[in-house]
Formats: sequence, C-alpha cells, structure tokens
Amino acid sequence: MFLPSHDLNPAYRSLQLSLVVIPIVNRDRFLYQVRCDTGATAHLRRRGRAQAYDRRGAALNVTQSEASAAIASLEERHATKLFHRVGRGIALTEAGRLFLTEARGVLARANAAETVLEELGGLKRGTLRLVASQTIAVCWLPPILSTFHERYPAISIELSIGNTGQAAVHVNDGKADLGIVEGEIEDPALAHWPIGEDQLLLVGAQPFADIDIDATWLRRARWVQREPGSGTRSTLNSELRGLGVDPAALDVALTMPSNESVRTAVEAGVDVAVLSALVVDPAIKAGLLHVAPITFAPRPFFGLRHKERYRTKAADALLDVIGLQRR
Repeated sequence: MFLPSHDLNPAYRSLQLSLVVIPIVNRDRFLYQVRCDTGATAHLRRRGRAQAYDRRGAALNVTQSEASAAIASLEERHATKLFHRVGRGIALTEAGRLFLTEARGVLARANAAETVLEELGGLKRGTLRLVASQTIAVCWLPPILSTFHERYPAISIELSIGNTGQAAVHVNDGKADLGIVEGEIEDPALAHWPIGEDQLLLVGAQPFADIDIDATWLRRARWVQREPGSGTRSTLNSELRGLGVDPAALDVALTMPSNESVRTAVEAGVDVAVLSALVVDPAIKAGLLHVAPITFAPRPFFGLRHKERYRTKAADALLDVIGLQRR
C-alpha cells in the first residue's frame, strides 16, 4: 500500500513509502518484512527528534551504520535531503519535517497492523498501549493494572503519562490504544465517556479552623497550581467559575508540572492548592496537610478512544476490569 501523495511540491510527492504486502502464510515473516520496509522511517522519526538512534536500530535488529545507510538510500532515491549534516550534528530539512508527519502515521499504522495480527489468537499475546494523566496513572490505575495482569499475564502494558491534553494527542496520533484522563476533551475524532470519578480537595499546611471559604477568600489566597492542560487545573477553573471567581484573578505563587510538586510546595507552607483526594490522602493522614471546609462536585475520569481506529481486545479487556472495580 502507498501513502497518499501531497501536493506540496514535486520532490515531496515522490516521498511515498511503500509497504510490501506478502501472503500472510508466516506471520513472523510478514511482520519482519513490514518492519524492514518501515525501518528507514523509524530512524527518520528518531533522528527528527534529534536523538541518537542506535537504540532504535537495536530494536529493529539493525546497526547504526545500517540505519544511516537506509536513510541515505531514501534521500538518494528521491533526490531530496532530509537532514542538514553539520559536523557531528544533524537537523531536519524542510522536506524532512514534512515527511516526518507521514512517517509517524506509517509507524502508527504498522503498530496497529501488528496488534490486529496478535489478537487473531485471542488475548494470548500482545501489547496494550495506554496513556493516562498523572493522577490516574500514579494513584488510580495501579491496582486495576495489577488485576489485569493477573487475568492476562501474556499481555504487556506500555503506559505513558502526561497531562490531559498530552494524553489526547497520544490517542489521536495512534500512539495509544486507550486513554484515561481527568478533563473533558473537545476533539471530534475522539470518543470520550465517564469511566470513574475522583474528589478534589482544597488543602493547606495550616488548619483552616472555622474559616468561611467564600469567593472573597479564594481570591485573596495564594495558590500553587498545575500547568495549563492539566485536568486538575481545568476542573478547578470550572469550579471557581461556578463560585463566581475568575481563575485569572487568583494570586498564583507557583505553577508546577506534577501533583507531587504541587503537594510538596503546599506542605512546605506555600499556601493552598486543589488536588485529588487520591494524591493528598497520605499527607492528610500524616498531618502534613489539612482540608478546607469547602466541597467540590465529584470529578469524573474519562476514557478516550479514537473513533475510527481498531478497537483492540486488550483495551476492551481492561475496560471490563475497570467496570468490575466500579461495581
């Protein structure tokens, strides 16, 4: 099969990567052939990230010199330079950047094809590619994944962790079969549905006593917050608007990239934050944090799937385990 041509320029139109489809008599030979034909693309992607690609070459059973030769052959075949080579360094050319988008798509489709073949024999082997936002991956998923592993020990799990926005990109790009996030996603290509729930708590290092937590108090408090794109932050912003508080009007002392860094900052006395009960419960029990007298609505967790991509049996099996946990 061939990638669709792009009408960007004649040189780029010629950059079509063919996957040789041979009779699927021997499954391993078929997958080996596909991997060989996409090998140069895999190394292009790795190099496009300006990383050493000898590790990727080892995964494809080729040496670094073979990888370099494959990319050089691709450039020579199409009379198009994909990299600027300056001394020992490299950087993508404009053609390389354009081709990289298609290269990622080819690799995602090759992985999907392998998954389909692996699942023809049921859940006896294969890989579940999962992406989850931080709170879910660190605090909510571990016991669920433990149960899944007990039921399907031959299925390996590749778990990526990012904020809600990053998780949505992974699912959209085909890098993950299933996503589980804290915030709602407005992407027409993705199906999303409630899969669990959580409770947010306003916490601080000092007891709140009988303080009346109203809109005025919230505006005057000094805050530690998660970064933009975080499901925790987007949910907090919605709650604040419901209380008549503009999130942009908050006195934000620190913006941090993880739940743990936010929690640690508040434990050190940098005023208040809103975090998942799953994240702060151990610190509350240890007396390091205290809960403010304010209640937020339960926060749903959402499953994410691409509407048009193959529904893997492994992902369906994980959803079954989650359903049993919720009963």
